[in-house]
Amino acid sequence: MLAEALFFSAILFTIGVFGVLVRRNVIIIFMCVELMLNAVNLSFIAFARVYGVEGQVFVFFVMTVAAAEAAVGLAIIIALFRHRQSVDLQNINLLKG
Repeated sequence: MLAEALFFSAILFTIGVFGVLVRRNVIIIFMCVELMLNAVNLSFIAFARVYGVEGQVFVFFVMTVAAAEAAVGLAIIIALFRHRQSVDLQNINLLKG
């Protein structure tokens, strides 16, 4: 059971990393970061089933960070879209006025 959960977690994390490195849309990158956080949560839960409850405590911390990241990240994305009318990273240059 542990090996299958860790394998699936590694696949999810790899998909997330690939999405962050390849995509240029901020919303897609944001979703890929969330996918990576969920992959880590899956591995924590898998280890918690084998070694005890401590992994589940870390999952709550990761979920809290993910919720805060979602709120702040979406606010930044909305502000960028309102200012630049695009969420494509190639069209967004924050250093130019």
